[in-house]
Amino acid sequence: MKLKFKHQQFQTDAVQCVVDCFDGQPSVVSRFTLDPGKPPAIEQMMWETQATPHTGIKNNQIELMPPQVLANIQKVQIHRGLKPSGKLEGQYNLTIEMETGTGKTYTYIKSMFELNKKYGWSKFIIVIPSIAIREGVFKTFQLTEDHFMAEYGKKARYFIYNSRQLHQIESFASDPGINVMIINSQAFAARGKDARRIHMELDEFQSRRPIDVIASTHPILIIDEPQSVEGEKTKEGLKEFKPLFTVRYSATHRKDQEFNKIYRLDALDAYNRKLVKKINVKGISVKGMAGTEAYVYVEGLDLSHKQAPAVRIELEQKTKTGSKRVTRRMKAGDDLYRLSNNLEVYKGYTLTEINGVRNTISFTNGITLSAGEVLGDIDELSFRRIQIRETIKSHFEKERVLFHQGIKVLSLFFIDEVAKYRQYDSDGKEVSGAYIRIFEEEYANVMNDEVKHTDQQLYIQYLDSIWVQQTHKGYFSIDKKSSRFVDSKVAARETDSDDADAYDLIMKDKERLLSFKEPTRFIFSHSALKEGWDNPNVFQICTLKHSDSMMKKRQEVGRGLRLCVNQYGDRIDASMPGIDVHDINVLTIVASESYDSFARQLQSEIASILSDRPQKADVSFFLGHLLINDLGETLQIDESLAKRLNKSFIRSNYINDDDELTHDYYEAAANNRVVLPEEFHAYQQTVMDWVATIYSDLPADWINNDRTNNIKQLQLSPNFYTPEFQELWNRIRYKTTYTVNFDSAELVQQCVYELDTKLTVPEAYYRVEHGGLGAIRSKEQLQIGEGFELHETYTQTVEPRTASQVKYDLIGKLVNETRLTRKTIVNMIRGIQPETFLLFRKNPEAFIIRASRLINEQKATAIIKQITYDVVNETFDSAIFTMNPKSGQAGLNAMSVNRHIYDYIVTDSEIEKKFAQELDVSKEVYVFAKLPKGFFIPTPVGDYNPDWAIVFNKGVSKVMYLVAETKGSMSSMDIRGTENAKIQCARKHFEKINTAHFKYEVVDHYEMLLELIR
Repeated sequence: MKLKFKHQQFQTDAVQCVVDCFDGQPSVVSRFTLDPGKPPAIEQMMWETQATPHTGIKNNQIELMPPQVLANIQKVQIHRGLKPSGKLEGQYNLTIEMETGTGKTYTYIKSMFELNKKYGWSKFIIVIPSIAIREGVFKTFQLTEDHFMAEYGKKARYFIYNSRQLHQIESFASDPGINVMIINSQAFAARGKDARRIHMELDEFQSRRPIDVIASTHPILIIDEPQSVEGEKTKEGLKEFKPLFTVRYSATHRKDQEFNKIYRLDALDAYNRKLVKKINVKGISVKGMAGTEAYVYVEGLDLSHKQAPAVRIELEQKTKTGSKRVTRRMKAGDDLYRLSNNLEVYKGYTLTEINGVRNTISFTNGITLSAGEVLGDIDELSFRRIQIRETIKSHFEKERVLFHQGIKVLSLFFIDEVAKYRQYDSDGKEVSGAYIRIFEEEYANVMNDEVKHTDQQLYIQYLDSIWVQQTHKGYFSIDKKSSRFVDSKVAARETDSDDADAYDLIMKDKERLLSFKEPTRFIFSHSALKEGWDNPNVFQICTLKHSDSMMKKRQEVGRGLRLCVNQYGDRIDASMPGIDVHDINVLTIVASESYDSFARQLQSEIASILSDRPQKADVSFFLGHLLINDLGETLQIDESLAKRLNKSFIRSNYINDDDELTHDYYEAAANNRVVLPEEFHAYQQTVMDWVATIYSDLPADWINNDRTNNIKQLQLSPNFYTPEFQELWNRIRYKTTYTVNFDSAELVQQCVYELDTKLTVPEAYYRVEHGGLGAIRSKEQLQIGEGFELHETYTQTVEPRTASQVKYDLIGKLVNETRLTRKTIVNMIRGIQPETFLLFRKNPEAFIIRASRLINEQKATAIIKQITYDVVNETFDSAIFTMNPKSGQAGLNAMSVNRHIYDYIVTDSEIEKKFAQELDVSKEVYVFAKLPKGFFIPTPVGDYNPDWAIVFNKGVSKVMYLVAETKGSMSSMDIRGTENAKIQCARKHFEKINTAHFKYEVVDHYEMLLELIR
């Protein structure tokens, strides 16, 4: 299996931000004389007659003046919704914020290729804080070689700095291609002998200092995790590289190191855009009861439409030889005293209530417990056993579903002492530690239960092929003398951590670990593994250690946030057809504390890094922001406009008295119903994007209590097997393929007409602000720039220049924006009037944006008119209804239903919930289904998944309906271009199927649906 890489817009945006900061920089290759140095004294005479200097390649100096670079940076920041820098903070230093798991290593490698392509820069140094990150970076270079070769037609030469392999530095300086050196900060900032070598004149390096040769190339510095790299000594050491500029990449920058932030993809952005996994937490907490020794562990509640609610409880049971702990499934009325074989401590423990909404159970003695709580005295090993068991159970629950989708599931255990995993006897032979013994016992029990309750033969065969001893491995430091696992340590004066060997399998065999052929599914590692490694298919993380400040919750979670991949190396993200990213990508944390405690601390850590986001939609929030619409038109918000926006938010109840966003705003935004003053209609999306930068509360479904998912897997009800639903399914299950045979010449002609008659481009201008130094009340005013007062402003048109520093590939840009062929675009440009083409000179950026918009509008019209569907010899399998059904919580997003094909229905919004309720109580409805993501219609603008399939009773004959969408509004203005195109394509798809007694409609409420069938 080979991991695949695809173009992702958020990564491309981050790359472009760096490139745009130097817009106008000429592309020049610079050379310098590379001193060959001096040989050892014994060879001096021969060297003097033969040695000659040779040429090295260095990064060309930045030829832009600092004000030009600052203006570029500010332009990027405004475009990204970030606060513009008032000055060049830290000179040429840039900050990129990217959430863990979103591919920052890939992003900065791509940035190197783009900087080389546009400006000719070719020397890069990546500074990293640890061996783990170093190995991960090196592995990413290996994995992406072919990907970038296909895109750029060249490969980067990369190597890990080694003070004993100085020939690599020589090649780094002299090779004309892209050269990358990966170096640990300890290699030049520590006190060890190896670290000092980079600053020493070395005989084997012709009496030269390695640092001087490196610095001669004026390298671009990439600092990975600067908060872990840049101590005072490292900062001084970095200056000796004489970098051209520095870019810092991290998810958790220190505030005093955020120089000129040009891109932000923080935790909130990453979750909202479904770029990382959702988080479920299985909390386990001990509830001590004075005067009792009764042991009760509430594993969880099971709810079913057909049966009374049940609860899984672990308790002690008396045997002939003593007592043992057993798990029993119980219902209201069950007596723990009887089930324990009459252990006295359980008298009074008769179940009186199982509450699925609150996820609690109650006993006759007044004790109430929540799912995940442990009652009674419990030692540490017993507590760890519960954690290990719950991790294994979550693993099997996830694996059962994902196995058939070709996705391998991994689980990660953090421990704080190697001896708990592996020990050695007096002869040096390996002996299982306590955690291995517990794991293997619990694994066998859970697996036996799993095999009993599944009929998936291929999955059973897979499980039977793996021995329990094979399916777990420990990744720890290895003592090179004894070859034994040891606890990881970092000696104060060592240049490197001693745990390099611990990461070999994890870091260098990632593809093997992701393959079903590799039996390892459970990984035990030392708690020191807190950064530098994350595998996309880690779905469970369990910390078998006491909570401490050394490893924050966010570091724990970070090891499993990456979106998973399948056996073909494809990442399961939003580009995959027929799936919801967060239906599959869910990370379960098995915590050694309650859900509330874990979630509170995790949210607090996340909130602390979001503190630089604006908090309120007040006047100052809107003031000065630059809005841009789809046509490239701009609107600068002055004080008057800012007040209008703020007042409109108050009138619409989008903000409260403290200017904080309300639930009404979020609901309106989710349903595309935000109302703005008329002058902002053309900029609606830009305003909403800007408001999205406000931080209030984390999304309600971001960090979930796994215990509340008391409907683990929806079960098909008898309704699914009725002749009526099967008849409906047989009518709509056909797959189609589409063709678009529009006349290119006609499209070109229509686009030429639109461009000549409708294309307008605003003149480029700059704004001049004139001010002076006012009254100064304190020294601090001057330091923060508050002593200057604005006197007047005016705008000045930019005169077009005959030779611009910036070269535009107009044809290439239009091809990228419209996805039409180069030949078609060339014909359009040739066909437009000369005065239309001159608009490009007037304002190139606006010309490209507006011309692309007009062309795409005509293209969409042509597609809708000319698209045809044909039925193929293939149908959707009914297995899509059982492949990955959603779990839910009773009383929240899951409700019991009678006419649906499942016992429960899980809805995504209040609109869906209300619609489902009305369907379920309507006598006209015989059976209905919320169609799974696996059912979709292909369209040129993306796959389309309809919402509902419904069978109506209407007199003697039954009329079948497929309702495509339940919209909050039916206004044509609210159904945007791409969405409308999908709906029109769906109509043609169903027309081709030509099902009798069938209609395809779009409605916004149930009454409208009834009108359509009358």
